[in-house]
Amino acid sequence: MDLILLLFDAVLLITLLALALAAILSSDPRRAVMLFIAFGLWLSLVWARLGAPDVALAEAAIGAGIGGALMLAAARRAARQQTSDRGEPS
Repeated sequence: MDLILLLFDAVLLITLLALALAAILSSDPRRAVMLFIAFGLWLSLVWARLGAPDVALAEAAIGAGIGGALMLAAARRAARQQTSDRGEPS
């Protein structure tokens, strides 16, 4: 049983690091935000696994939910601003 939990923890850690790296290295702002939201949701699973359900819920609601929605709106606004600066129709 301990080996299964250790393997699960290793998968959580590797996936969390991969999501963080993918979000940082992404050149598309929308993709980066979506990866950040996935990172926040995955991080809430890590907090739940560590026995902190209150922190997990806060991370899911604030970090991934509200923060992700605000960043998606900002990325959308930035994309519109770039197209209007180039003179292309939106």
